[in-house]
Amino acid sequence: MKQLYVLTWLCLYAYIPDVGSGADLPADVDKCRFGDSECILSSINALIKRYPQGIPQIGLPRLDTYRFPDTSILDSPQRGPIWLNFRMRDNVHRGFNNATVTHVEGFLRQPNQKQIVLKAHLPRLLHEATYDQVGRFLLFAINTTGRLQSDFQNFSLTLTIKVIEEYRNNKRYLKVYSLVPKIDLDRWIIWLEDLYKENMDVTIAVNQIFNENWLEFWNELQPGLIKSFTTAFTTLLNRVFQNVAYDDMFLPDLDIRSGL
Repeated sequence: MKQLYVLTWLCLYAYIPDVGSGADLPADVDKCRFGDSECILSSINALIKRYPQGIPQIGLPRLDTYRFPDTSILDSPQRGPIWLNFRMRDNVHRGFNNATVTHVEGFLRQPNQKQIVLKAHLPRLLHEATYDQVGRFLLFAINTTGRLQSDFQNFSLTLTIKVIEEYRNNKRYLKVYSLVPKIDLDRWIIWLEDLYKENMDVTIAVNQIFNENWLEFWNELQPGLIKSFTTAFTTLLNRVFQNVAYDDMFLPDLDIRSGL
């Protein structure tokens, strides 16, 4: 029974409208020298705080209400005594605007010289969606639609990123070719409405099992979640990187001869 209901939660596939290349950072975003991790960390945190509704012209989505496309969590072959398909739609995430970047590495003059590492912490990440569940457990058919709510508390995320350079219009642009996320959290609270429409007591009991054993369920979900975060943040970063030239993100190199 546990295997049947461990399949709840989210996939992050970032939806960001198409925008053209060659965009500039807003004038109030502080630029730093290449590799100045302390300055870069401060600048990213200021940007997050200043632009909770995103920056559409550079491809950065809303951070206060972050919407993702429909996602298939499990797509099992429809045969045998036990199988389940679980899909989520109308996905909304709230809380990325409260993220604090705690660590930055990389962003050197030659960006592929060292991998980029970003670490961030969110007090809470809230997720709401509509789920569709179809399957079979022995003699019992499953066909359920309802609302899903998740509360991820003390949510920490580490992204380890490798990039390559692309040249357009005599400028350098980055493209992510490898991104590995690591996720940690202190608590996961989940509620799935209408698991058993004909019996509210069973719905409450199953949700109680989820929350009493949340760590076990979370650990079993890790492979799918890691894949989802990989796709989501690769999409997000590539959309920003394709619009803002890498050199335009930073201050010009120091010219020792001129003293500048």
